[in-house]
Amino acid sequence: MVKHLYIHVPFCHRICPYCSFYKHTFGDINQSELVESLLKEISLRKKDHDFNIETIYLGGGTPSALSYKYLERLLSGINEQINPTDLDEWGVEVNPSTFDHKKASMMKDHGVTRISLGIQSWNDSILKTLGRDHSPSDAEESFNILKSCQFKSLNIDLMFSIPGQSLNDWERDLQKTISLSPEHISAYNLNYEEDTEFFDRLKSGEFFEDPEKDGDHFSCAMSKLASAGYNHYEISNYALTGHESKHNSSYWRGVDYLGIGPGAFSTLKRKRWRNVPDTKKYISAIDNLLVALDFVIASAKANRKPRKSKPKSAQKLVEKLKYCKADEKFKVASISPEDIVKANELWVFNRKTRKIGKYIAKNIDPLGQQREGTGLSVKGTSIIGFDETTSIQKTLRKPEQQLKEFKDCGKVKLRKFLDDIKTTDTKLNGRCNPDTVLLKVI
Repeated sequence: MVKHLYIHVPFCHRICPYCSFYKHTFGDINQSELVESLLKEISLRKKDHDFNIETIYLGGGTPSALSYKYLERLLSGINEQINPTDLDEWGVEVNPSTFDHKKASMMKDHGVTRISLGIQSWNDSILKTLGRDHSPSDAEESFNILKSCQFKSLNIDLMFSIPGQSLNDWERDLQKTISLSPEHISAYNLNYEEDTEFFDRLKSGEFFEDPEKDGDHFSCAMSKLASAGYNHYEISNYALTGHESKHNSSYWRGVDYLGIGPGAFSTLKRKRWRNVPDTKKYISAIDNLLVALDFVIASAKANRKPRKSKPKSAQKLVEKLKYCKADEKFKVASISPEDIVKANELWVFNRKTRKIGKYIAKNIDPLGQQREGTGLSVKGTSIIGFDETTSIQKTLRKPEQQLKEFKDCGKVKLRKFLDDIKTTDTKLNGRCNPDTVLLKVI
């Protein structure tokens, strides 16, 4: 049962140097194509999961960077598939200067109840350090617009321990925010995440981390916000009574949620996966009903003890998969990943059990939800390990008598990695089966 829905809109007018979320500028990507793909994914997911949505959160990126036309199309499309009257909370992330009163009112009219405004600081110099493209006056004007629309809850995002930010600067940011009386305040400690400009500047010695400064700023936030009547209900979040974030609280409690959009994570039934973090590939995958899954992070039954198997070295995988035809003597031929994507059947041979397996692509989840019992790994680049030097002529005299069908094979036919297989010697904890030989593709 899906109760919490996250929708990722990766568009940003400008890329902040500290942000590690999947995001990009508009470039040559059509807003309409992304919006329609998001709505199509919701529709597809509804076919595989029971929806009883209680909270929705549009994050990014910057959802409010969408034009009025396409933001309205996205919100109305969500309303067509999910009854907003059943929602406890519908939140949207926005940045200053990415909306006007008309766009804000439209969000309210479509059922949005909660807005999170990314201000980060009221200090112009610090905003420039963060690469933000708004001024303090822009931020205040945007807050007043949202206030006039009477959303149920308004949140202001702030950051501390920013390079060049003193404790006095931080105190002034807090005091300014408190004076506006938002229902919720998020105060985040700046983290230096890999693959960001700030991380590179940290490694070069231009920036440095200071745990004592972090602690002083954190203590200052706790003290000032508590004195102003805000409940410190999560390490970085403070709320007036009754305005805690229900959607984010579900994450912190470990409750299942479904992610929609490029780069979006999902956690359902003790399985966690991520949609491909590439907007063009995501749109193409949705359009062609192919796999948009990037990788599976975890898949474990409740209370199951972890295996104590010794890690095995993965077989080296070549740029193009090779296979042996079952009706000929040992013969290796090349086959492209595109042929496998189009395949309906894969025949494999296990050298230990001396049995042939026939994997059939049935009931395929078009967006890559992991299925049980496929017999194939879904992590990394090791779905099928194979040994092209082993003769299997004698074992294939009567393959039809040895066939065993494995149903619901949603991984073999449509895995994203087949487009870019790379050679690897990685240890994969037994996920690669070196005894399995790919025989034939139909």
